[in-house]
Amino acid sequence: MDIVKEVARASPLPINRDTTAEAQAWILHTQIAEELASGARYQVVVCDRSVLDNYAYLVHAGGRSGAYDSLVRDWTATYDGLFKVPVIETPSFDGTRDLSTDFQRDIDRGIDVLLEEFEVPCLRLDPRNRDGWMDEVLRAANFPLHPPQMDFFARA
Repeated sequence: MDIVKEVARASPLPINRDTTAEAQAWILHTQIAEELASGARYQVVVCDRSVLDNYAYLVHAGGRSGAYDSLVRDWTATYDGLFKVPVIETPSFDGTRDLSTDFQRDIDRGIDVLLEEFEVPCLRLDPRNRDGWMDEVLRAANFPLHPPQMDFFARA
């Protein structure tokens, strides 16, 4: 198993509200490249963001593109599961993240529009049950809630 982390944090180009369509295109293509590389080495790949998220930022920065619409629609079909984390609190400072609640909500609405227009199956996590998100994702992905390997360590 591997994790593809948020590629925007490695962008040599501007991100957040200062981003450009070109910067977001770099992020989108890098996301796909990271997913391909990880998928070639591991059976399970978990991504912190999807191409749909990346495209929502691109659309916000420069508008829709027929070519990118097709790419993102086709690429999302390669995902075994897509889970949408709801916006439940204001962004917290981490040195990179934009702190604008309005910007955060604009991007979130953009993701919702793309999910609907591209008819992407998505499990929307319940904002009232944050403590249950991991179990909800594990169930949806057909993974055990309790890894059987842990029983080896519980024996006395």
